Amino acid sequence: MKESEKPIKDLSSDDNSGNMAHREGLETLLDLDGTVLVQEGNYWVHIRAWLVQRSQKIPHGVRYSLTLHNTAGERILGYDNAHFPTERKANFSRVRKIRSNDHRHPYKRSESISYEYHSAYQLLTDFFADVDSVLKEELSS
Repeated sequence: MKESEKPIKDLSSDDNSGNMAHREGLETLLDLDGTVLVQEGNYWVHIRAWLVQRSQKIPHGVRYSLTLHNTAGERILGYDNAHFPTERKANFSRVRKIRSNDHRHPYKRSESISYEYHSAYQLLTDFFADVDSVLKEELSS
């Protein structure tokens, strides 16, 4: 873990906002750190999240990895900010206007795509909506 990524305790970093809903979303995300949630059909979700110093790559000050795994343990969906997205333009050149490391590893796609982080609450909402959608497709086939 890099010095700038060491966990910090200040909860005020989320969204530059004193908004109680945003703060509660951040507290919920941080409370879920290390949690594994078994889903229907023995699929499972793993959540990692902690506060870090803000930077250009992590402007909101939250490091996270939210993943959905199949019964073989393979990640089939993920949201994280461990590296830059790998999405490419139509001419296959690397996208250059990436503001942060926030991205998604969508279901059935090899490339990651940018994710616009608004709040921890929205991150959890978006992730679990995708989990529901993926499980619906996985379990119906």
